[in-house]
Formats: sequence, structure tokens, C-alpha cells
Amino acid sequence: LRQRGSPPDEGVGLRRLTVTMNDDTATEARVKVDEIYRAESRQVLATLIRLLGDFDTAEEALHEAFTAAMEQWPRDGIPSNPRAWLVSTGRFKAIDGMRRRARYDASLNELAKHIETTTSDPLEQTDEPIEDDRLRLIFTCCHPALSPEAQVPMTLREVCNLTTEEIARAFLTKPATIAQRIVRAKAKIRDARIPYEVPPPSELPERIEAVLRVVYLVFNEGYSASFGPSLTRADLSSEAIRLGRLLVQLLSDPEVMGLLALMLLHESRRQARTSANGDLVLLEQQDRSLWNHDLIKEGITLVERALASKRIGPYILQAAISAVHAEAPSAGETNWAQIVALYDLLVRAEPSAIIELNRAVAVAMRDGPAKGLALVDALLKRGELALYHLAHATRADFCRRLGKQEDAHVSYERALALTKQGPERRFLEKRLAELDRATGSPSKA
Repeated sequence: LRQRGSPPDEGVGLRRLTVTMNDDTATEARVKVDEIYRAESRQVLATLIRLLGDFDTAEEALHEAFTAAMEQWPRDGIPSNPRAWLVSTGRFKAIDGMRRRARYDASLNELAKHIETTTSDPLEQTDEPIEDDRLRLIFTCCHPALSPEAQVPMTLREVCNLTTEEIARAFLTKPATIAQRIVRAKAKIRDARIPYEVPPPSELPERIEAVLRVVYLVFNEGYSASFGPSLTRADLSSEAIRLGRLLVQLLSDPEVMGLLALMLLHESRRQARTSANGDLVLLEQQDRSLWNHDLIKEGITLVERALASKRIGPYILQAAISAVHAEAPSAGETNWAQIVALYDLLVRAEPSAIIELNRAVAVAMRDGPAKGLALVDALLKRGELALYHLAHATRADFCRRLGKQEDAHVSYERALALTKQGPERRFLEKRLAELDRATGSPSKA
């Protein structure tokens, strides 16, 4: 086990379990434990943090619980409630470890007694409601005492199980920087005794903005993964939507409704966004019969409710843009003038280079690629999007449509060099190959 206070352990996962098993039953158990780890480990961790009151202790307990599962489940069988078994085992291991170390630190024995007497064993619970510990965990990670630079990495690491390397790539920074932020945030939570709880209603308004930002980042990583072999991570986007529904129940705020609507409307297109072999399908080429119209209906209803409040914020505006796309019978019938008008409001409400890039795409669809290219070139000249692959891919597409083949080729290659995601790389390589065939040049992709 790593020392307390060290950077987040990327080896908490199953790859560090070294139990050796040789028979078929053991193999089946290993597969099952691996499945449960992927599906349940973050919920188990969140509950252990609530029970044990410390991130590092909970992470150690999580590792020991899964190690015990690898040892015992092949022999005893898979428990009927694997999550409760893992939480119970982790809790027991943590208490036992504190008692063993109590001879060096007497306070640990008192802490072990406190945890044992003030928390119940999950295996002994019967009719108690299931507490949403991940929602508690997000509010803890987004506590105002933590810096904004630490809140998001902390949540992505602890709630979503992204590694520091993955988070660093998403934020274009060094893994060591991300690790330091997370370590400092954990120390702040521990030393300041930040409560592990959903705040009371009186404190929700000042806390909700950070929580919404993090939930949307989780959704975005699930809807369009920043790297890897797959375009999406359904586990992350589904979890973000689940949390969004809980937040709507918790706080009837227009922006909360707007965020949930935005996620639902995006999620409605998931099945149409990739081909049968996993390749990227652009919005204008998607088979709209594959869109989930139940999610669209729910999302549009939420947009209308949010707009009726007259308190229009960034999430509501983004959801309204998605609703315009969702209501268009075909790509050619999209109301681009309305979308540009909504982007005009959004840029004023939340100035952002990426929002300006999206607006440039809408302007190009309304007024032609030359108008869009001028806007993108101005954005790239400012430097904020120099390392953003979609900015270069957008520029390349405008150049391609304008017949500027050489400029398109340069921008596609720049986008490809910055892209870490498999389906997007294949899409860009295909575009480069098409350009090379059109110009008679050998492909470099």
C-alpha cells in the first residue's frame, strides 16, 4: 500500500492484484471481479469515504476489499450483493488496520472504535434507503474551500476513476501538476474537516455552479472521450445524467434543469454518432431515426420549463441550441439563423473561445464557409485554441469546402497531430486521404 499523502495511486485498479488462480472457476471469478470493479468501484469508494472519513484510508480499503474478493469469491461464490460485500469488507479491513497500528498511534484505536460504533455494516442493513454517496462526494470535491483548479481534477479522479495522466491530457497540463493539486485538495479536506455531505438548502445556490460544471465535464468525457479507442464512454455520460436527475430533485433551479436537458439531448444522438465499425458520423450525416426520441421529448420539456423561468443562463442556452437540432426533421432543415442568435446570447453570457468556435460553425452553415473561416482564423490568431484539435479540424473543413486544398491539408495534419482519440484520428486520416486523391499527392497520414 502506498504511503498516506502520496500522489493518487493509479494502481488501485485490478492490475495490482496478484492473487494467482488456475482453475476455470477462478478465471470466471476474476472476470466477474473485473466487471464489478469497472461498474461499482467508484460507488464503493464513495461509500467508504463516507464511512471512514478519509480519502486515503478509503482508497486503501477499496484495494484491500477487491483483493479479498479475488481470494474469496472463487472459493465461496459471488455474494448476492457484491457492492455491499465490498463496502463491508473494506470497512472491516480499515478498522482492523487501525487497530493493528494503534500501538504506534493510540488515537487510531479510538478512531477505529468511533467508526465501528457510528457506522453500520452494509451487510446488516435491510430497509435503510440507499444514500447517494457519489453526490455527496461531488459536493465535497467542489467545496468552496478548494481552489477551482483542484475541484475538477479531484472529481474526475475520485468520482470517475480517471488517471492523473488522463486528466492531464484533457487539461493540456503535466500529470505531476494534476497529482499535486489532488494531494493538496485531499489535505485541505482532511485538515479543514470539510464535511462529507450534500449542503443544506440555504448553501446550495453558492455551491451549485461548481457542481454543475463538474457534472457537465464528466458528461463530456463520456459523450466524447478525449482519447482512446472509443468515441464515447457510456458509463460516464450515464452517471452524469443520473447525477443531473438527482440535482433537479434536490434544487429546482432553471440552470440545473438546463444542464439535465442539455445532457439528455446530446445523449439522444449517441447511437447515431458512430458507424457499425466505430467510425465517427458527423451530425449532418446521422440517421435521425436512430435518435432516442424519448430523451429528446424529456429534454425539450425541461428546456421549455427552464426558459419559462426567464432566468436564462449558459446551460439553458446550450440546451436550447441542442433542442433546435433535435427538432429539425433533417440536417438541411435546421434553423441555423436561430442557432446563431442563441450563440450570440451564449457568447455574452459565458465568453469562451470554444463557444466562439461553435458559433463560427453555425455562421458558416448560415452564411457560407468563407464567413466561418474568417472567424476561425481570428480565433486561432488569438492563440487560445492553438492546441485544440477541433479548431484545426474545423478550419480544415472550411478550407476543403472552399477548394483551398493545401491549406486544408495543413490544418488536417495539425488536427491529427493533436488528436488522441481513435475514431477521430481515423476520420481525419480519411479526410487527408481524400484530399491526397483529389490533388494526386501521396498521403502522409
